[in-house]
Amino acid sequence: MSSVFCGTKKQKLNNSFINKVERPSNGYHDTVAIPDMCYFCFDVLYCQLHSMDPPQTPNFTNEAYPLFVTWKIGKEHRLRGCIGTFNAMHLHSGLREYAITSALKDSRFTPITREEVPRLTVSVSILQHFEEAEHYLDWKLGKHGIRIEFINERGTKRTATYLPQVATEQGWDQIQTIDSLLRKGGYKAAITSDLRRSIKLTRYQSEEVSASYSDYISQRCC
Repeated sequence: MSSVFCGTKKQKLNNSFINKVERPSNGYHDTVAIPDMCYFCFDVLYCQLHSMDPPQTPNFTNEAYPLFVTWKIGKEHRLRGCIGTFNAMHLHSGLREYAITSALKDSRFTPITREEVPRLTVSVSILQHFEEAEHYLDWKLGKHGIRIEFINERGTKRTATYLPQVATEQGWDQIQTIDSLLRKGGYKAAITSDLRRSIKLTRYQSEEVSASYSDYISQRCC
């Protein structure tokens, strides 16, 4: 199973990033992501941090999708951890796994602590509608997430991805997004037009739902 990072802080990507997205055999529905998925992620993290038994099986769908879990902290929503997979996973086990992985095992950050939990916001992204782009600009800002494959200056294939919201949150245009993604993937040399044109790009869409800790407490206390 492959784990990949999202967000804009510099990192070294996992070379085991998958080459082909596995889609659910039963297809995609119009709406999948719901707030209960975020509350479940908080449940999972709380139980983990307090050495409690895992939470009960949730009531939302257990169909299989590629997914990401993102933790942010504070009023400024500073990235605190974001890891996901392009393999289609059953949502109950997938969210359970990546709620913990993104909170405690994102190598860019120290593990989230108990004291930080009340300041957290969690987002669940369900990835859908994967398409091979015709060229490196064949995608739309704010609509598509992108995953690129490229050959670095050492002749090694590398990959990197941004979820759909990253470019707009950073105020980037398409070229800036591509160049940032190349740097994220570890490309050190000068970025040229020929390099950009050589990129193999896959675009995808994401259903995202978010909840703050206060949302979680309000829901669980009802």
